[in-house]
Amino acid sequence: MDPHKELLRKLISLPGLSGYEQPVRDAIADVWRPLVDELHTSPLGSLHALKRGSGDEPRRSILFMAHMDAIGLMVTRIVDGFLKIADTAGIDPRILPGQQVIVHGRRDIPGIIAQPNPALLPPALSKDQPVSKEYLLVETGLLPEETTQLVQIGDLVSFAQEPLDLSQDYLAGHSLDNRASITALTACLEELQNRPHRWDIWGVASVQEEQTLAGAFTSAFSIHPDLAVAVDVTFGRGAGGPSDYRTFPLGKGPTLGWGPNIHPGVYGAFKDLAQQLSMAFGTELMPKHSGTDAMGMQVAAEGIPTMVLSIPIRYMHTPIEVVSMQDIASAGHLMAEFTARLDANFLQNLSLDGRA
Repeated sequence: MDPHKELLRKLISLPGLSGYEQPVRDAIADVWRPLVDELHTSPLGSLHALKRGSGDEPRRSILFMAHMDAIGLMVTRIVDGFLKIADTAGIDPRILPGQQVIVHGRRDIPGIIAQPNPALLPPALSKDQPVSKEYLLVETGLLPEETTQLVQIGDLVSFAQEPLDLSQDYLAGHSLDNRASITALTACLEELQNRPHRWDIWGVASVQEEQTLAGAFTSAFSIHPDLAVAVDVTFGRGAGGPSDYRTFPLGKGPTLGWGPNIHPGVYGAFKDLAQQLSMAFGTELMPKHSGTDAMGMQVAAEGIPTMVLSIPIRYMHTPIEVVSMQDIASAGHLMAEFTARLDANFLQNLSLDGRA
């Protein structure tokens, strides 16, 4: 069994919603601790890992950031023992009815998201349209008095879909956005155990990317690296979706972002390296902002040359996201190779001129 797939299965089986990342942070810390020289948690909860380079001090540093928070739900009301909910990040209500969930009350409580029969909904609601979250509820099977003892308004609700191995090397489950990138960053740190590198490398599992970018702003400001790379996921190509610049095939390597959040020189260096390695990759056009931690890292302090490296997944922000383990491995290898080849003159030769 692929050890990285086993790690990813573990990570996506843990809760860790935006602002409440401790369960997954603790698991990542256990994996990273033997791979790095220093490990600590920021005041907001991001996990900072430092692997020192061999260059003369003061050494240059590169920061790879992958957010560890996941989308989920929050209890907003308790009505006769049933739980009303709101999402803590962008969730399409069409995918919610019938989902298994865990309610994180005084103890973890299994539940399902239920939708009343159309005959019981207001007549004004069209039977041909999705039912809004206003009419959905979480059924736990508890009696009303038990519910009020164990659950309170503000408690979190996470998806409980079990990871599923699909054909080829595909894995399906919730929270692949962005635990897939945490796994790729772990693969990078593992590879660098046997590779000399002059620069310091910082690995950060950031908090609140799905909500506030708070981890990106604060960790980049605190670490103040010379280069920064946001490692995230992007839209995988599949049946029923577009086949244009917005989507990328699974199993054909990671994508390199190109747009206002991207430093042209850093993009060019990653592109040249991928070509030297004969690694398949896609160029991901980001005409506006990237929607990633790069938005925060790029403008920290005086501004940091920033890049976005992404792993394609299908069905983003659902409990059945799908990823290729080969893409995760390729992303991890590309990060390790890039770090190992950084020399003292890289920044001097870094140009703002460049083309996709």
